[in-house]
Amino acid sequence: MLAQEIIRAKRDGEELTPEQIQNFVRGLVNGAWSEGQTAALAMAVYFQGMNMSERVALTQAMKRSGEVIDWASAHLPGPVLDKHSTGGVGDKVSLMLAPMIAACGAYVPMISGRGLGHTGGTLDKFDSIQGYQTAPSLDLLRRTVRDVGCAIIGQTADLAPADRRLYAIRDVTATVESVALITASILSKKLAAGLQGLVMDVKVGDGAFASDMPMARDLAHSLVQVAQGAGLPTRALITDMNQVLGHSCGNAVEMREAIDFLTGSYRDSRLLEVTRALGAQMLLIGGLAADVEDALGQLDRALQSGAAAERFARMVSALGGPADLIDRPEFHLPAAPVQTQVIAPQSGWIGGMQTRHIGVLVIELGGGRRRAADSINHSVGFSNVIGVGQRVEAGQVIARVHAADEDSAIHAGQSLLRALTFSDSPCTSPAAIVEIIHEEGVPL
Repeated sequence: MLAQEIIRAKRDGEELTPEQIQNFVRGLVNGAWSEGQTAALAMAVYFQGMNMSERVALTQAMKRSGEVIDWASAHLPGPVLDKHSTGGVGDKVSLMLAPMIAACGAYVPMISGRGLGHTGGTLDKFDSIQGYQTAPSLDLLRRTVRDVGCAIIGQTADLAPADRRLYAIRDVTATVESVALITASILSKKLAAGLQGLVMDVKVGDGAFASDMPMARDLAHSLVQVAQGAGLPTRALITDMNQVLGHSCGNAVEMREAIDFLTGSYRDSRLLEVTRALGAQMLLIGGLAADVEDALGQLDRALQSGAAAERFARMVSALGGPADLIDRPEFHLPAAPVQTQVIAPQSGWIGGMQTRHIGVLVIELGGGRRRAADSINHSVGFSNVIGVGQRVEAGQVIARVHAADEDSAIHAGQSLLRALTFSDSPCTSPAAIVEIIHEEGVPL
C-alpha cells in the first residue's frame, strides 16, 4: 500500500479505509512515512475533512500505536478523570485544575501537549521548571498518580507515539485547525491514559483554533461522540477565547500566575470562572459531587484550604522539580533579562483584542516554535495584560513585556498596543462559558 496513493485518495475527497488509516499510523511510528508525506496527508485532511467513521478509525489506530494504561491493578479509591483544552492564548487552566481535582478525591493522569500554532502548550510551561520530567517512565507516572493524585506529563515513548510525531508536523505546516485531526490527536492520548471520565474545554473566538461557533460546535460534538462511543463518558464546554485567559501568556509567566492562583496571591476572575466550571463537570462526571453547587463548593474548599497548592507542590517534586517551587517561584522560574511596560496611549475602555496576534507575538519573542525542532525561551511573554471591558487611563500600565533584548521588547510592546481596541464608550467582556455539550456517542 503506497503512501502516495493514500494521499491521492484523500486529496481527491475519497473516504479512507481502516486499512489505509492503519498504514498511515504504522508509518508514523516506524518511519515508513516521511515528514513530507505526513504533511501532505495532513493538508489533504485539512481541506477534505474526515467523516465520523474515518475519525473513529484514526483515533483507534493512534491509541493502539503504543501502550494503553489499565488502572485496575492500582486499586485507586477514586475515579480516573481528566480535562483537555483545544488550546488558547494564556490558557493555563490545567496547571491549577489537576491538583484541585486531585484534592477532591479523583486521580488525574493528564497527558498534555506542547504549543500548537499560536497557542501555548501545557508541557512548555512545565519545561520552565528545572528538573521537572514531562516524559517520565510509565512506572513513575503510575506512582505519582497513585501517591499524589495527579501528574501532568507529555506523551511518553509508550503512549500514542503516532500522535506525537503527527502533532509536531501539524504545528509547523498550518494544519492544526482540522476537526478530524484535533479529535484523533486528543482522544488517542486520553483513551491510552485509561480514563473513566473526560471534560473537554473547546475554545472559540479569535485566539482559538475554532474561530466561530459552528466550528466550535462541530469540534465539541466530534470529541464527545467519538469519546463516548469508545466508552469514555465525556462532556464539552465551549469557552470564550477572544481575549487572553488570565493576565499572562508565555511559559514561565503563566506558571507564575498559576502558582499565585493556587496560593491565593492573585486569582483572575475570568480564569477562576472557567477553572471552576470545568472542575465542576469533572466532579459530576466522576460521581464525586451530587450537583453543580456541591462540586463548586468542593473546588473552592480545595483552593481556600491550600490542599490544591499542596498537591501541586507534591506533583512537581515527585516528577523531579524543586520541592519549594510554590514557596520560591521567583528563585526557580527563569526571568527574562528585559522587562518593559506597555503604556495606554489614551483613556477609555478596552473594546477588544486580536488574541491570535498576541499568541503569535509570544512566538516572535521566542516563547513558541516556528519549526518542530525549535528550542523555546521559557522566560519571555506578556504579563499584567489588561482585560476586555476594563477602563484605562492615558499613561496607565496595561501590560508588561518579558523579552530577551531591548529591540524585541520594543517591537512586542508596540505590536501589543496595535492588537488592542480602545473605545470611548463602556464595553462588556464576553461571557466566559458559552455552551455545554453532552450527548450520546457513536459506537466504535
